[in-house]
Amino acid sequence: MFNSKALLVSTLTALASIAAATPIGPVTDTPVTVTICSGDPGVGCAPVPTVSDTCVNLTGGLRFLNKEISTATVPGGFGCTFFQDFGCTASGTGNAGTDSQVFLTQGTWNFFSVPGLSGITNFNDLTSSFSCSPL
Repeated sequence: MFNSKALLVSTLTALASIAAATPIGPVTDTPVTVTICSGDPGVGCAPVPTVSDTCVNLTGGLRFLNKEISTATVPGGFGCTFFQDFGCTASGTGNAGTDSQVFLTQGTWNFFSVPGLSGITNFNDLTSSFSCSPL
């Protein structure tokens, strides 16, 4: 005859194992690498690991890229917003009436011609911060 306590414990353990292994959504704290360059791809580049929805300011070791980004490679499944200002804040239009932010998805982008809020814009040498998130 089965011991009812042993059966209850083994059933609860099995259910807890299944529940613990079931993902509840995409993992957003795993870093992805965005490659940003001050010239053509491969020129003045830095691979920057970034966590979803975390602002990356181009300060400290990335200071050499502040207001110098000409190309960026965004990994598949992610979108990145590049901002003219530090702190990943947008202020409408900035230098010479260009958009103060651009949103880029998977691929390698030349910042001389990227999709902005007002249409295709020249965002070359304007970026001071960026943030990425899964699509």
